[in-house]
Amino acid sequence: MKRLCVLSICLLATLVASAQELRCTVTINSDKIQGTNKSAYETLKQTLEETINTTRWTNMTFAEKERIECSMMIVVNSVDNNIYHCEMQLQSRRPVYNTGYHTTLLNLRDKQFTFSYQEFDRLEHQPGQFSSNLAELIAFYCYLLIGYDADSYSRLGGAPYFQECENIVSNAQSASMDNSESKGWKAFDSNRNRYALINNLLDEAFRDFRNYYYEYHRLGLDEMANNVANGRARIAEGINILRETNRARPATYAITVFLDAKSDELVKLFEQGTTAEKDLVYETLMAVDPTRQTEYDKIKGNN
Repeated sequence: MKRLCVLSICLLATLVASAQELRCTVTINSDKIQGTNKSAYETLKQTLEETINTTRWTNMTFAEKERIECSMMIVVNSVDNNIYHCEMQLQSRRPVYNTGYHTTLLNLRDKQFTFSYQEFDRLEHQPGQFSSNLAELIAFYCYLLIGYDADSYSRLGGAPYFQECENIVSNAQSASMDNSESKGWKAFDSNRNRYALINNLLDEAFRDFRNYYYEYHRLGLDEMANNVANGRARIAEGINILRETNRARPATYAITVFLDAKSDELVKLFEQGTTAEKDLVYETLMAVDPTRQTEYDKIKGNN
């Protein structure tokens, strides 16, 4: 009986340990801040990692090997009366089936990552409520990470998690906080902020783009272990969706975020493509993202 109890406890502990969705490494760069309590930054790092990695954000159960690998780097530009003015770089990736390769899902930079924090503050996100700006920033990006990952495995699979992001944005817009903290949540502050991104992802005009995101990963990359040419062809076949979506919603943030994550990968994929694939992919990328012409020119380099 005792052995059965011990076994049950161990099994429960294993299930709890594997329930969380994210495996995130947090880095705090405070080099710009001189003469302050550096231990506060280490405490902040530990608090963020604990919150991200031990919170169960969804009702799904992830095995340890299935957890989403991600990283968050926060650069502290200034601190004023416990208000931290920062920039944040968020990255995530997922494995490609039957290969040792990992594809980048997100490579996103938030220049308005500003929050109030005192050492040992606890972060608690409660759905439907606004607790603190830092807690809601972390919750927003955790759901965003999960949403992008889910979209890469099933058509529109990230919808419930993007909806959680939208709920957080809505609560933040009506919350009382320092003006600098409110930036990034508002509709008209910028077309490159949290509001703009989640508004794009839930816009019906982006439905085809999100379907392509799924096809890119599941029908393209994940199939390349079986047949490289077929997988690459599937990615090329649908890429014009980027141009069509950009025409419907010019200069949209979701397309920028996609290419920030995928531009290097697309170049490497289609350097070895057929002439027709190279022409199609190059023309599409130049139409929606001409600022990276030097990078995209490599696609045509072997023609």
